[in-house]
Amino acid sequence: MADTFVKVAVSDLSYWLDRPYSYLVPPSMAAPVAPGTRVSVPFSRSNRRAEGVVLSVSDRCDYDEPKAILSVLDESPVLTQKQLDLALWMRERFFCTVYEAIKAILPAGLWFTGDGKRRAKDKQTEFVRLLLSPEEALALAAQKERQAKAQSSLLRLLSAVGEASVADLRDMTGASRASVKSLVELGAAELYLRETFRRPSFQRGAARAALPELNEPQTRVFDGLSALLGTGARGALLFGVTGSGKTAVYIRLIAETLRRGKSVILLVPEIALTPQMLETFSSYFGEDIAVLHSSLSVAERYDEWKRVRRGEARLVIGTRSAVFAPAENLGLIVIDEEQEDSYKSENAPRYHARDVAKFRCAQDGALLLLGSATPLIASYYQAESGNYALFELRERYNQRALPEVRIVDMKRELRAGNGSSISSVLRDELAANLERGEQSILFLNRRGTARLITCVDCGFTFRCPNCSVNLTWHEGARRVVCHQCGYTRRVPERCPDCGGTLRYTGDGTERVETQLGELFPGVGVLRVDADAVAAAGGHDPLFRRFQEERIPIMVGTQMVTKGLNFENVTLVGVLSADQSLYAADYRAGERSFSLMTQVIGRGGRAEKPGRAVIQTFTPENPVIRHAARQDYPAFYRGELELRRVQRCPPFAQLISLTVTGMDEQRVLAACSELRGLLLHALRDTLGADVLGPAPYPVVKVMGRYRYRLTLRCQPDKTIRAIVSRLLIYSNTQKENRGVSVYADMDPLN
Repeated sequence: MADTFVKVAVSDLSYWLDRPYSYLVPPSMAAPVAPGTRVSVPFSRSNRRAEGVVLSVSDRCDYDEPKAILSVLDESPVLTQKQLDLALWMRERFFCTVYEAIKAILPAGLWFTGDGKRRAKDKQTEFVRLLLSPEEALALAAQKERQAKAQSSLLRLLSAVGEASVADLRDMTGASRASVKSLVELGAAELYLRETFRRPSFQRGAARAALPELNEPQTRVFDGLSALLGTGARGALLFGVTGSGKTAVYIRLIAETLRRGKSVILLVPEIALTPQMLETFSSYFGEDIAVLHSSLSVAERYDEWKRVRRGEARLVIGTRSAVFAPAENLGLIVIDEEQEDSYKSENAPRYHARDVAKFRCAQDGALLLLGSATPLIASYYQAESGNYALFELRERYNQRALPEVRIVDMKRELRAGNGSSISSVLRDELAANLERGEQSILFLNRRGTARLITCVDCGFTFRCPNCSVNLTWHEGARRVVCHQCGYTRRVPERCPDCGGTLRYTGDGTERVETQLGELFPGVGVLRVDADAVAAAGGHDPLFRRFQEERIPIMVGTQMVTKGLNFENVTLVGVLSADQSLYAADYRAGERSFSLMTQVIGRGGRAEKPGRAVIQTFTPENPVIRHAARQDYPAFYRGELELRRVQRCPPFAQLISLTVTGMDEQRVLAACSELRGLLLHALRDTLGADVLGPAPYPVVKVMGRYRYRLTLRCQPDKTIRAIVSRLLIYSNTQKENRGVSVYADMDPLN
């Protein structure tokens, strides 16, 4: 009998050691070994026990004396061939190891702990099944009515339902476990174990609502998208102003895809949006929904993954990682608010959900639909170029006008003696809303009380000892905090250097909350930022309070800018439009326009008209002007020309190579060598150039310095291969000991 060999992707390897390793399958091993199965193997000269995934099975081997696998860890493959292909593609595309890709694809509950146990076990629940006919059970219940009342109650209930869990039976009848066992001993019932799922809590109605009615523009979009289902189209972009009813189009399109026997993945950018989405979608699709996001417990996520894998849930709703859901026969992937940065992973594997979705759609001939009121410049360019089908909803669903926007020059406010974050215009608008009993949302993308504490005498500032940033003052905790690494310390009454007076400058959400309390005593203010969300146990409790208690004012970070639909919100305030506009990033204008447009769109979504106030020190900036008019086409044209001049996406692809280490001089030396190697390798490549090295905006985080080179080029597999070789070289040189180098496709900044 010929020997059997397997190619294995081994876990916990560095990028430069990652490749398929050949192993012998011992003839005595009874368990079958198939691609996608995890195995235990001896690795390296020390033969340390390592976990691996079988990539392929063959009767040939690369080595003369291959080692044998030690054991098979799965009864059946945990990865399909399509998932293995996806992992291999991710390695080539995102400069990660195969196992890093596999760990992103599989749920954490499937992985093993140090003692060899799975992190999440299958949940088994004890059930009781009636062995008698309903008539016989009722007759027996009548006999036991006087002497064994609990058994009689159990029999009557079982005659109606046939079977139920022991816990439910005891809750509904008050019977003891001994009464249940007595029925089993009589032969009237039997006990058995059934696998049950740990489900996240969200509204799941038994009766499904009728699908939403579409107006004429929505119907045109739906008809066009329906025609693309199953055609293998490259993708589609749905550009719709805020409040235009994109969600209703999604619902109808998902229903049509499910009707055709296909499965669907719907991605949302923030966990905060998931509860609202689930309440809406569960009313239409009920138990067909599975939920996947990082706020679920390990067990809940594992069980939802199993439901999808078995085909029991054909609609998956979740955040970025839900793109890996094991949905078979995919017909549609929807990425809502496609412009959001949260779809990009900043840790290995550094993938973008959109790229993974494209690959999966290509595998199954599914349709990729991107939806946004402020699409990425690159996405809209792809639509204009014909690579995506373009659909537009130019008006709000209810024919209501977009909010009327006023731009306030904060320089004038300062000259008038107002140094607070609330301009006189916004103060008056808030007062008018309070009189009418209407609600307001204020947006400031900085948490805390003060950005900077300085000594007015010597200029001392509180800096993080681990990171190159100032510490932020949090008045509620009476401490300064580093928003990079979490370092915290108390603040003395006087300057620790000279004993001088400390000055607090730069407002955050906590300070704004205090200012609102001073302006409007006794008026309820709800703060929504990372600190408030952590204290409340999630976003949903805060948003529910705002809606149900009709709290007059909500102030928050970018958590309040998208996906929220409160009928009584008529006023939106952007407190610092300049905050992200002048960042050292080619996407600064795009991000700022998106944030302003999205948050302005939270107002006036029902019968009452909406208003918005944008506060800025640069009121003539075209990005702010376009956002005030909600004029995406004008913004797009101006921004596209800037990108063309700068040779930034969509006119080129960017690949960053980041060098990190504790010793800044070693980091810079490694950067210099890497730049020389890149320039030499690309000397004959037209249209490729190398920028940098340049420091990160925050150059030191948790004691490690960060510098990077940026490769500007056209998308090319050969260039990615060059980058891969240089990563391996740089990370294996003795001179670079203590220095790490990694690459990132299309970095966020």
